Amino acid sequence: SHIHQALWQHGTSAFFDESDALSMSALMKHYLAGLLKYAPDYTYFLAPYINSYKRFQKGSFAPTRTIWSVDNRTAGFRLCGMHTQSVRVECRIGGSDLNPYLAMAAQLAAGIKGIEEQLELVPPAQGDTYDGETGLIPQNLRDAHATLKDSATLREAMGDDVVEHYARAAEVELEDFDRIVTDYEVARGFERA
Repeated sequence: SHIHQALWQHGTSAFFDESDALSMSALMKHYLAGLLKYAPDYTYFLAPYINSYKRFQKGSFAPTRTIWSVDNRTAGFRLCGMHTQSVRVECRIGGSDLNPYLAMAAQLAAGIKGIEEQLELVPPAQGDTYDGETGLIPQNLRDAHATLKDSATLREAMGDDVVEHYARAAEVELEDFDRIVTDYEVARGFERA
């Protein structure tokens, strides 16, 4: 489930600036910079299960990096609606298993933090965004759990109790998985024995 975001005030897009080459207002740039900076913190809310991470593979059109690009479907974040009042950012990290309320709340917190901190937006990525090692999305639930649990930004926005609750939910998922011997492990074990 990809999440499209735009901020409006008094019936006008707060993200649109016709004088900017990409139609992005300063507010939008700060907001997107916050989404990028804090993406590891909220990845759990976009990919809450062990299988959620199977889709993050190079060449799959699912993103692997928390970078942004202009109309590039391999980036974690994509600028859409350029040169119109409908300019917006699309987060492509989330899968169909996300809870839209939690995902949106976490992303709003990150975007607002970017505005508050007046974060500078890096230039958009060009070409195949699977290349490179910077800005990698947490590669598994264990990594996403760690970044969620350590997130001062989400603790400030959502509260310690909420973060602890969902960190524990991730731990339960991991504990259950760690107890299971999968068919792959059985087959691989016999193959190598």
